[in-house]
Amino acid sequence: MGLKRDTNVHVIVLPYPSQGHINPLLQFAKRLSSKGVKATFATTHYTVNTIKVPNIEVEPISDGFDHAGFAQARNVELFLSSFRTNGSRTLSNLVEKFQHTNTPVTCIVYDSFLPWALDVAKKHGIYGASFFTNSAAVCNIFCRIHHGLLELPVKIEDLPLFVPGLPPLNCQDLPSFIRFPESYPAYMAMKLSQFSNLNKADWMFVNTFEALEGEVVKSLTELCPAKLIGPMVPSAYLDGRIEGDKGYGASLWKPLGEECIKWLKSKAPKSVVYISFGSMVSLTKEQMEEVALGLKESEVSFLWVLRESEHSNLPHGYIDSIKEKGLIVTWCNQLELLANQAIGCFVTHCGWNSTLESLGLGVPVVCLPQWADQLPDAKFLEDVWEVGVRPKEDDKGVVRKQEFVESLKVVMVGKRSQEIRKNASKWMKLARDAVGENGSSDKNINDFVNYLLNADNKN
Repeated sequence: MGLKRDTNVHVIVLPYPSQGHINPLLQFAKRLSSKGVKATFATTHYTVNTIKVPNIEVEPISDGFDHAGFAQARNVELFLSSFRTNGSRTLSNLVEKFQHTNTPVTCIVYDSFLPWALDVAKKHGIYGASFFTNSAAVCNIFCRIHHGLLELPVKIEDLPLFVPGLPPLNCQDLPSFIRFPESYPAYMAMKLSQFSNLNKADWMFVNTFEALEGEVVKSLTELCPAKLIGPMVPSAYLDGRIEGDKGYGASLWKPLGEECIKWLKSKAPKSVVYISFGSMVSLTKEQMEEVALGLKESEVSFLWVLRESEHSNLPHGYIDSIKEKGLIVTWCNQLELLANQAIGCFVTHCGWNSTLESLGLGVPVVCLPQWADQLPDAKFLEDVWEVGVRPKEDDKGVVRKQEFVESLKVVMVGKRSQEIRKNASKWMKLARDAVGENGSSDKNINDFVNYLLNADNKN
């Protein structure tokens, strides 16, 4: 990798303790480790045992709910407040634990949802780097709100919303925290707190890449010194430079790989629709029925990852009725699935990790965003990167069966499908180039490591 050497540089990497945040930060720890940096992954007691990665030390810190994490707290404000108090104390203890070893901590790379970690870094006289797990476009929107450059609430008559570097945003493109700020006050506060002390951070990393969001970043860097280091996807699916790096190495759920892979072997290339709405999103019963009936009517082969608790929302007798064409499982390794030659399309909630995975593996999408940042992600997937379609919702906010069927046809067999596939292949190559040797993201990571190495040599 051009940088690997013996070094005393030691970085603690601290994620927000949910799967969608653990994965990219753990991947960043692996990238640092592959370049000769000692990386310690500090995560909560509830998640610490789910993480097993070669060359990465995993250490527990406390969020105050060590038995079951957020599920024990059941309240966002309570959880964040407790995590701040207990996390600051136990993270500080962890830094002190390494102080008198051969590798004292040089820097804390912390999830931007946890800005108090920067205070811990500064208290100990070490570097602090904020890591944003969403797109540069979303960073740009919330950063402008924080700086008073975007007024809230956004009124319908003021739409479309014009944000520098972004396409015009209509109502259905806005993050739900902005569209309905009164509905999600705790989440809105958390999104804005990411920027509360960012001016004191030594680095700001964003999990995206130059070719993908270059225009947005020009606008963002007028306010924040963002460095792009993504996509943070296991190396085997991109540049292949980290040996054996085929998975994130963290799972709060047990994958059901064998059943999926065996079923896919019997399918023709690019013939299967893969459906998954991530670890946090649940469709309404009404929306799930429309999707289920649309899949059945379209007569495509499909593999649907659906939590067991949601099976009761399917139409009566559905699982038996689709056995010829469909397979429904409770969990699968998404990367392995997307990389499988049988997959022709990904029906996704457009979470940022799923978005980067689909782009990095060249898989076209049908967008069914449900909330938060998924809405602007879907806008970019359809209108900017042109790798899929977003079916229109009715006035109740539901994508109806026929609309869903039409969207599947466009991506799988329609006239536009070839253009969509061509675009998907283009982004796949650009994603690989970004993290490959001397790619734009690789250079930014090297600059960070070199800075820490030089600082270490001066001490």
